[in-house]
Parts: sequence; structure tokens; C-alpha cells
Amino acid sequence: MRTQVAIVGSGPAGLLLGHLLRQAGIGAVILERQTREHVEGRIRAGVLERTTTDLMERLGLADRLHSEGLTERGVNLADGERLIRIDIEALTGKQVIVYGQTEVTKDLIAAAPDRGLEIVWEAADVALHGVDSDQPWISFRKGGEAARLDCDFIAGCDGYHGPSRRSIPPEIKREFERAYPFGWLGILADVPPCSEELIYSNHGNGFALASKRSPTRSRYYIQVPLEERLEAWPDDRLWDELETRLPEVSITRGPAIEKSIAPLRSYVFEPMGFGRLFLAGDSAHIVPPTGAKGLNLAASDVAYLSDALIGWYRKHDGEGLECYSAKALARVWKAERFSWYLTNLMHRFPDAGPFERAMQVAELDYIASSRAMQTAIAENYVGLPL
Repeated sequence: MRTQVAIVGSGPAGLLLGHLLRQAGIGAVILERQTREHVEGRIRAGVLERTTTDLMERLGLADRLHSEGLTERGVNLADGERLIRIDIEALTGKQVIVYGQTEVTKDLIAAAPDRGLEIVWEAADVALHGVDSDQPWISFRKGGEAARLDCDFIAGCDGYHGPSRRSIPPEIKREFERAYPFGWLGILADVPPCSEELIYSNHGNGFALASKRSPTRSRYYIQVPLEERLEAWPDDRLWDELETRLPEVSITRGPAIEKSIAPLRSYVFEPMGFGRLFLAGDSAHIVPPTGAKGLNLAASDVAYLSDALIGWYRKHDGEGLECYSAKALARVWKAERFSWYLTNLMHRFPDAGPFERAMQVAELDYIASSRAMQTAIAENYVGLPL
């Protein structure tokens, strides 16, 4: 097999990139180690910045997003006694849309055949070769048989555990990481949301988040210790704790559709390119979910990378590819900063004392009284410009 751009991974980053390249008449093939059913069944967050919705509109794939997505004009910070509303629309003139990453993925996969975007499902043992040459290639196994995909460029969109990042030589890489001493216990249930807008709560028992997926489906999270076990949290105990940590609203209970515990960490890998290999999405960076930046950062990577690749093929201009890593990382670090800031502001840390708690209270007081501070939060929440 041969294509112009080989893409490893069929998450939103890989799918968006593949569609943008095909729209420009550039050949692209996606290799995915999982089945289509597995990829479409992964439950992920779904607060979409304008960058992400703009890419879907550019591809002509935003009809369902706009018909089923929920517009949010504000976001709320709570501390157990008050609700501080950040009026995103009034402060920035923009909004965010709640539309699950699962649904974005389904839309992109469904449109792939008609757009000439080939996806090779269940591609096992993927390995990258010659990434520092002008003839890179990928070996993999399909149906138990060895296969090879030759290409001009490789886009590593295969997440933190994929092979792409490991193909960059250790002597040139830099890794930055902050592991947080807690995780998020989440529940998804078919119950009406308790609020029209997201609520981030800093409570004495720990952080809580109230969000929604639709008018009839809700997503809640609470902060738990890293060593916590899911079996210790039957539905009733979790609902009780949510009502304690979110006293400002009335919560409707229901059986869990999905329940899980996820650790929180910040991670950045530099550089995001080497030779003919370029990284995008979780293969290069991970943000704690506090700022709702994971999918949106992947989309901004893809916006930069697709423009650079299109420029190379149309004008044989390599400047965009040379600048890709620095350009993408400048935005990545700003998103990391915002997610780190919200995580530190809204969570209770096990080693924090009275001084650290007083700083959180002072910061929330400042946010409540300062339009400038609210504007800064709103600008970051809706997404900084590309």
C-alpha cells in the first residue's frame, strides 16, 4: 500500500486530519488497532470550542452537531456557599457547544467512505520506520498477515500509549509531567441535568463537576483518592456525595450507564515533530479534564498540521511543517496552564494546609468581584485563537 500521509490512530485527531487532507485532494490512510465498534463506543467528554466546531463546519459535517448539540453561554464556579457565574457569551461574544466526543467520532467515521478516506481497522503491531528519511513507512499486521504502508509523511495521532511518540529519538525529546494525587470518579446517567451550564465545585469533601450530554443525559464527577476502588461506590453512595458537594442545585438520581475512575495528570512532549513524523493530540500532550481541553487541543493541532501539509503539497513550501511543533506547543502550553490553574483552584489537595485553602478562597473572591478575571477565565474556556 502507498499513500501520501499515513495517519496512526482513528481518534478525533486522526479522523479530522484525514478528512481535511482528503478535502484538499491529498491521499491519506488511517491505521487503527481497535475495531470500529470499540472506537465508536468510547465515552469521552464533549465541550467543544469554536476551533473544533469550525473544523467540522469546514468539512461540511456539522449538521448533527448543530441540531443535537447544546449551546452553553456560561460556566459556574461553586465553593459550597455560592455560585459564581462566568458569562462567557457576554465577556467574549462566543459560546461553547456540548456534543459528545463519541458523537464527533461517529460523524467522522460515517463520512469517511464517501470522502475517500480509508480506515484500516484492527491493524496490529504497528511500527514506524525511516521517519528521519524522505521515504518513511509503517509495518503492521492485518488478519494475521504482514502488511506495509509507504508514505511521504506520518501523523502520529495514536494517543499516549501508541508507537508514534516512541519513534522520536530519546536524545532530542523533552517530557514535562505533573501527576495529581487524586482521580475523578464519574457517572453517566439518563437523568435530566441539574443545571443548564457546567458547575465546578470546590467543597470541603473535594471537587465535584455537574455537566450534561443532552436534555435527558447527565455526567457527574467527584474527586476521589488515587487508591479508591470503583466497587466502593455503589450508585446510591455516589448520588449522596454529589448532593453533598453540589448543594446549590437539585440532582435527579438514576442508574449508571457508565461509571469509572480516571487519574488526573498534565503531560507535554517536545518536540511534536521529527523528520517526516508529526504528533497530534494525546500522543504529544495530556491535560487534566478540568478545563475541557483534550479534544479541543487535538483539533487545534490538526488545524495547524493540515494547513502545513496542504501548503507542502500545493506549493512545496516546507515552512509550515518546520514551524508546526513550535506553533502547536505555544497553544498547548497555554491550555495546560489553564487546566492546571482550574485544577489547583477547585480541588482539595491532601498535603494542603490552612494557607493553601485561604489562597483558594481569596482567588474565588477575586474572581467573583473582578470582570477582568472573569474575562480571562472566559477567554481561556472558550479557547484562545489559533
